[in-house]
Amino acid sequence: MPGTLVTLDLVGIFVFAISGALVAVRKDLDVFGVLVLAGTTGLGGGFLRDVLIGATPPAALADWRYLTVPVAAGLVTFAFHGAVGRMERQVAVFDAFGLSLFCVSGALKALDYGLGPVPAALMGMVTGIGGGMVRDVLAGRVPVVLRGDLYATPALAGAAVAVAGSRLDLPLVGVAVAGALVCLVWRLLALWRGWQAPLPTGAASV
Repeated sequence: MPGTLVTLDLVGIFVFAISGALVAVRKDLDVFGVLVLAGTTGLGGGFLRDVLIGATPPAALADWRYLTVPVAAGLVTFAFHGAVGRMERQVAVFDAFGLSLFCVSGALKALDYGLGPVPAALMGMVTGIGGGMVRDVLAGRVPVVLRGDLYATPALAGAAVAVAGSRLDLPLVGVAVAGALVCLVWRLLALWRGWQAPLPTGAASV
């Protein structure tokens, strides 16, 4: 089980780090800024999860791979930002995959540390959205998850499915795939169809 969780974490970190580095490039940040946003986006959610569940030191500080992956993603994006920037839609799809992987790995790790079903599902959601929220704050913009984008809800749903499957003692791989698919399909449909969370009507005139 630990090996599966680490793999899910590392793949999700790489994907998220690319999206964070791309935001930095578009903000005209230097290479250090690109690496900071790449690392923040890739590691922020998992770091926050580990601190909250008492998994200290956080995996991002205890395993060299967790630091190497976002650095590599940041450098690749910095060097080839033109090509990466033209892949806007593909990056959004990759980001959806990262969200799906993180919400599942976060929820399963929280269960491993003795959390109940509801807190574990919430930790899965935090793992998925935490890095992106910190990235947006550092980049000087309102976090995507607070602007009506259907992002946190699919993550919570995917984490809940993973938690439910794990509590029923279903095979780990099947549980992880099911939870990730719920999140991924919901997120991709939201991107494709332009679905938004409800927003207050007439808020701009208040």
